Amino acid sequence: MMLINDKLSINSGKFSQEDKILILTGADWEYYEKLDAPEYNSYLISFLNGEITIVSPGRNHERIADMIRDIITGYCRKFNIRYYTFNSTRLKEEGKEGKEPDVAYAFNSDKTKPDLAVEVNFSSGSLNDLTKYQYLKIEEVWIWQHKEIKFYLLQENKYVEIDESVTLKGIKSSILINYINRSFKESPLDIEREFFKEFKQ
Repeated sequence: MMLINDKLSINSGKFSQEDKILILTGADWEYYEKLDAPEYNSYLISFLNGEITIVSPGRNHERIADMIRDIITGYCRKFNIRYYTFNSTRLKEEGKEGKEPDVAYAFNSDKTKPDLAVEVNFSSGSLNDLTKYQYLKIEEVWIWQHKEIKFYLLQENKYVEIDESVTLKGIKSSILINYINRSFKESPLDIEREFFKEFKQ
């Protein structure tokens, strides 16, 4: 049992069986920082405007995130691109905003923040996640939601939707989504092998 505050606790065993979301309002930054202890490692925790959101990813959520992660690392191996993982590392604009992405990478060189962050909104989250990444100034964000994936590029401090990734040239959202959604029923190995037939060298 993990204590969130004097009146609210989470049963970690039950909470982790499926996607669950818990929102705490009226919180301050100092309180948010306390939720970075090792016992919270299995949760995705974000902060914005005094609101803390705690998500426990379920199996399908994690399947989608893993499939996207496999495709990104496979792409980098295929085209010899150096990549540096962040995954659910907490990204922060000190005192203002914090976010733990499902998947995140810096490319070509190691950096203090990722070039690409990916959100999987299976039964939690929304396009409002873009606001959080806007504060963090992440160049490109992918959001999977309702069996669709959309790519967004930060331009003049706001996100615009794009069809083809800027950070990973040649990957199009309209093609990628078909492979990601197959992860509910098929092995990632088979999906990844077929996906890379889309790329001709």
